[in-house]
Amino acid sequence: MLRGLRKASSSWLGQVVMATVVGFLIIAFGIWGIADVFRGSGRQTVATVGGVEISADQFRQAYNDQLQQLQRQIGRPIPPEQARAFGLDRQVLQKLMTDAALNERARQLGLGVGDDEIVKHILQDPSFRGINGQFDQTRFEQTLRAYGFTEPRYVAKLRGDAVRGQLADSFISGVTVPKTALEAFNRYQNEERNVDYVVLGPAVAGDIPEPSTEVLTKYFEDRKALFRAPEYRKVVLLALSPETIAKGIEVSDAEVKRAYDDHLSRYTTPERRDLQQIVFPNQEEADKAAQRLKEGTTFDALVKERGLKDTDVNLGLVTKTGIIDPAIADAAFALPADGTSDPIKGRFGITLVHVNKIEPQQVKPFADVEAELKREIALDRAKATITDTTNKVEDELASGARLDEVATKLNLPYRTIDAIDRSGRDPAGTAVADLPDSPDLLSNLFAAAVGAQNDALQLKGGGYVWYEVAGITPGRDRTFEEVKDKVEARWRQGEIESKLRAKADEMVKQINGGTKLADLAATDKLQVQWANNLKRQGSPTLPAQAVAAVFETPQGSAGTAEGRDASERIVFQVTNINVPAFDPNAPEAKKIEDTLKRMLGDETLMQYLQKTAADMGTTVNQDVINQALGAGNQ
Repeated sequence: MLRGLRKASSSWLGQVVMATVVGFLIIAFGIWGIADVFRGSGRQTVATVGGVEISADQFRQAYNDQLQQLQRQIGRPIPPEQARAFGLDRQVLQKLMTDAALNERARQLGLGVGDDEIVKHILQDPSFRGINGQFDQTRFEQTLRAYGFTEPRYVAKLRGDAVRGQLADSFISGVTVPKTALEAFNRYQNEERNVDYVVLGPAVAGDIPEPSTEVLTKYFEDRKALFRAPEYRKVVLLALSPETIAKGIEVSDAEVKRAYDDHLSRYTTPERRDLQQIVFPNQEEADKAAQRLKEGTTFDALVKERGLKDTDVNLGLVTKTGIIDPAIADAAFALPADGTSDPIKGRFGITLVHVNKIEPQQVKPFADVEAELKREIALDRAKATITDTTNKVEDELASGARLDEVATKLNLPYRTIDAIDRSGRDPAGTAVADLPDSPDLLSNLFAAAVGAQNDALQLKGGGYVWYEVAGITPGRDRTFEEVKDKVEARWRQGEIESKLRAKADEMVKQINGGTKLADLAATDKLQVQWANNLKRQGSPTLPAQAVAAVFETPQGSAGTAEGRDASERIVFQVTNINVPAFDPNAPEAKKIEDTLKRMLGDETLMQYLQKTAADMGTTVNQDVINQALGAGNQ
């Protein structure tokens, strides 16, 4: 899978890479279960499916790709030991074995995707387009190289995913969803509830007496780890991205103007016309209609006389190239506004075309796009030269120079951070701003030795970051005197939370015993609020945890939940529950049916894969897996 192209919604490249992750990874959980036979199948083979072997290199690469993907999704590093504790290695192996089984079955069934289709998808992928909006071979090669792909490997990936998709989709078509399941999901998704509620804030907790030194000391000793000073590191960073290089690239005004002129269509919104048409069965009827229009009959009147609907005649606001029939397009765009053509011999019959309005062509002035176009040209050149600059940095480092010396010599910006902890914060607890966008950076900073040279890390948007550790301040236990204020603030917050929970629980008990919420609110001078038509999907007025509690509470009963944070408590009473009648023809019902159909199709596919795996036979070599992870994730 690709490391960097994670935005599946933005390009087909991302969609291909992510498609099987979304569908098959979940399915695979039930396929290669505890019953797998763990035995050796080759010194460098982690698993076999039938006659297909999965090598240690394949597994290691897939594991590292998936680990980096997860790190980008959650926005922080995941230590290798934690990833394995989550079962990531097992999930990746399941995915590889699922793909192998599907590939082998697709081969047996003779499924395939032609070269033309692969080429079409590559040409249409926005990731590979230059500043003119067209496919750019250089950008294609640079993008693949940046994410560790060769062209043959990437094409093989596209072809394999497409073929597996054909096989998987065959299990989705024809699936029917039971009406009972549709009604149950409808109830879950569309059930609505009304609640009255009050919010208990810190003031309701009352006065919190000043704690004694003994109380705070004991609180501190019991929770000393919460107040521990973390390890800090002084680091030097050199981030080299296309944007960094582009800032130093000069682009002349003449170059920008030439690029503007060469790609003027990019800045041109073509003329559009709001059109209507009537198609006649023969020339005679068309001529009679044209004559009536010349005599004063309106086009709309002619439409009504022929019993036509708007959908039968309206072409909408279209460009000339948006009209399928060239003869119709030429005639329509030769007419003035509110003009009607003579009968036209079109592809689909004799046609009269009427122009309702004209939106003229618009061209963005050069001055409006000059700055952005200059930046794009510089960025394109930077992407083409980043490899050369990277090699220069590596050569200088190989000579024994320090990172700051290399940056100075090559006139590249570098940055020294005097103190940063594992979470990316400084000693004041503030997040260090503008760190290079690499999910592996912090974990690698805290695994590196002082003064050691380290391999560069890839940046999310392309490019690399080099790093050196210049010093380490070890973590330590702080003394009570150092953090006394923080200890007291945390203790006081805990007391407030405890009192609010007790108060809320007592109010719930009284309401369920017959006391009105309004009477209790008046006693504590609280304002009764209400939220109507709540759904499980969320509410703009109540936090998620409160909505979840509401849907666990019977009608007429009271409940409590945390508010916006731990210093708030919400007490509510469910006043009404409404389940809309199920309409199988409603758009919402169709969405539910499509979701359930996909789930049932996935279940059917899982059963098929279980049978396929049993027929082919599978083996897993845990020793090789351990070696692969040990070698690749030190």
